Amino acid sequence: MLYESLLLLAVLFLAGFVFVGLTHDATSGAMRLIFQIYLTVVAAAYFIWFWLHGGQTLAMKTWHLRLVGIAGQPVSLSQAILRFVVALPGMLSGISVLWAFFDRDRQFLHDRLAKTKIILTTDN
Repeated sequence: MLYESLLLLAVLFLAGFVFVGLTHDATSGAMRLIFQIYLTVVAAAYFIWFWLHGGQTLAMKTWHLRLVGIAGQPVSLSQAILRFVVALPGMLSGISVLWAFFDRDRQFLHDRLAKTKIILTTDN
């Protein structure tokens, strides 16, 4: 998760640089809310795109992990969106991580709800 966070931070930094470059403002009133929504959409696009195209983010490839459906099939768009929407508050609050300690398969709460799972791959 730490490696994933570093990569996401780089993506969000670049996206923020583009936003501020175009708007010249990201802190006042409504523009701050728009900026936060924009960064959330960028994060969603990052994860969902990678999950739909091979099931692996860059960090997941490094650690030989892949996101699949519960039967081992590629995740669908609706599963990827649901996983992100549920993972965001779950990971920020720590509930999803805590859930994994008690889950019989050590899966996160957002994986249970989206009917997905993370598997170890043998890819190099």
